[in-house]
Amino acid sequence: MPSEFQELNTIIMRKQYFLLSLLALMMWGCSEDEFGPVLSLGDAPGLTSPTANASYVITEDIVDDVMATFTWTAADFGYDAGIDYDVQIDKAGNNFAAPVSLGPILKGGLSMAVTNGKVNGILLAKDLPAGVENNMEVRVVASVSNEVEKLISPTLSIKVNPFLQEIDYPKLQVPGSYQGWNPGDLTTVIYSVKSDGAYEGYVNMNESAPKFKYTQGLSWDTNWGDNGADGTLEPGGADIAVPSGGYYRLQVNLNALTHNFLKTDWGLIGSSTPTGWDSDTDMVYDAVSGTLKLTVDLTEGFIKFRANDAWDINLGDDGGNRIMEYGGADIPVAEAGNYTVELILNQANYTYKLTKN
Repeated sequence: MPSEFQELNTIIMRKQYFLLSLLALMMWGCSEDEFGPVLSLGDAPGLTSPTANASYVITEDIVDDVMATFTWTAADFGYDAGIDYDVQIDKAGNNFAAPVSLGPILKGGLSMAVTNGKVNGILLAKDLPAGVENNMEVRVVASVSNEVEKLISPTLSIKVNPFLQEIDYPKLQVPGSYQGWNPGDLTTVIYSVKSDGAYEGYVNMNESAPKFKYTQGLSWDTNWGDNGADGTLEPGGADIAVPSGGYYRLQVNLNALTHNFLKTDWGLIGSSTPTGWDSDTDMVYDAVSGTLKLTVDLTEGFIKFRANDAWDINLGDDGGNRIMEYGGADIPVAEAGNYTVELILNQANYTYKLTKN
């Protein structure tokens, strides 16, 4: 009898082992079906040229020449994919907190030539000094999808000595019903002062129900509108309508294909003005100069400019260089008198004039 019990126990144990093995196989199969194979990321791209610490001196007579051709090895995402690359530059030690794209390379390209003029403009836009050697870093960012982690190359250090030039900032034309739908009108443009795909500017739309679009260049070949009026731009999209005429701040991000607009009424405020820091003295748009003007008695003290009788949008002057910044420092008025005050927002760098009459 004991041997019969042992044999029965062995049969039961074998069946239990078989059932457990079958259950494990079923669970493994479900895991594969539900979640698919795990993506195994391989090597990041690696810059192969120029050489590390290469030094460049940019002068006006070579501004249109190629400064360097950047080349890199292919990234490996673990499967065959159309890989996009973006070559980025920033000042050394900034940890790419404010990178600027030297240009995207789509679907597998492994090299890009960059002109002296492009790099020179980027360095000046970052307020880096001309006539001295600036330490810069370059990297390549590889991507295949928004759902897959990007692969980033090790940084490459280079040295660039730019020259002082009038910067030709990237710009977008703003043709519309208010100016005859003319993309060639250079008075209705917005700028990217950091050359990073983000544009901003102010345009006066002097009709009751304006419509407009954005173009890149002086023709309609490359243009964007907004289908559905949802703040997203589409190539060749619908006209953008604003509710009423006025002086509008326009902001566009071509990287994300988004935009927004805001009607603004500007005023002068500060201890030098007739109403002090309590309220604004309104400014008026001057169609001849394309600027905002005001003639007013000022006392010794300080002023700032702000929009829509609120502090959400205000301009001051950090450093006293007449280049204005949002939320910048108070602007001193050294001597009391009657002044013509001009706020100049129809150019890449916003500025102002105080002219004593």
